[in-house]
Amino acid sequence: MKLDFTNRRAVVTGAAQGIGRTIVQSLAAEGAQVWALDMDDVGLRTAKEVGAQQTRTLDLSDRSAVARTMTEMADTLGGIDILVNCAGGVRGQVAKPVEDVSEEEWLVLFEANVHGAFFCSQAVAPHMKRNGFGRIVNISSGAGLRPSLTGIQAYTASKHALVGLTKQLSFELGPFGVTVNSVAPGFVLSNPNTQRQWENYGPEGQARLVQTIHTRRLGAPQDIANMVMFLTSDAASWVSGEIISVDGGRS
Repeated sequence: MKLDFTNRRAVVTGAAQGIGRTIVQSLAAEGAQVWALDMDDVGLRTAKEVGAQQTRTLDLSDRSAVARTMTEMADTLGGIDILVNCAGGVRGQVAKPVEDVSEEEWLVLFEANVHGAFFCSQAVAPHMKRNGFGRIVNISSGAGLRPSLTGIQAYTASKHALVGLTKQLSFELGPFGVTVNSVAPGFVLSNPNTQRQWENYGPEGQARLVQTIHTRRLGAPQDIANMVMFLTSDAASWVSGEIISVDGGRS
């Protein structure tokens, strides 16, 4: 199966590091014109180095700024074919008892993991519907399907919300030739936060975690990018509304 992305116009959020940057690199290597978005201006330089045609420093919680950026991209390239919502994470939070979670801690993770994905999807939908083609992939998490290893209530709840958003958008946009799916990664060493989490487990905790994974290894960003490449390709035209675990069999 050859996955050809020649002349496909793609936008990837959370593109400055780890999984997002690897997705940018993979799409660009197969011919896509990729715009890379992130809040990390320094990290976006590396996205440019691995193939991004354009980069934009953008706060995805700013709905109007998101809309302007997507309109600019569509005007510049003549449309938008692919959106990969990869931005998100724990924003430096750690587990604590539910009664100690502040309103700000709760809301900021919904902004990071749900609001941005919704605003981006909302902004690209008219362009995709007009062209009768589109691929939206949301990077959720195993935490969107079960309790999270992080123990962070807002992270788990927001990733579950992203799963629900995926299914609802698939239902709404499917008749217009737009598929919407989600990839739910297992434990992937992809950024400083996951590296710290891994180190905090200690040797015994690390060994226990690896034993729960059928393939007996942690994931790599390329493992996730490979699934995104399939879901955004023409080969996946009849795959929509799916939440696909890429976790070495742990689920």
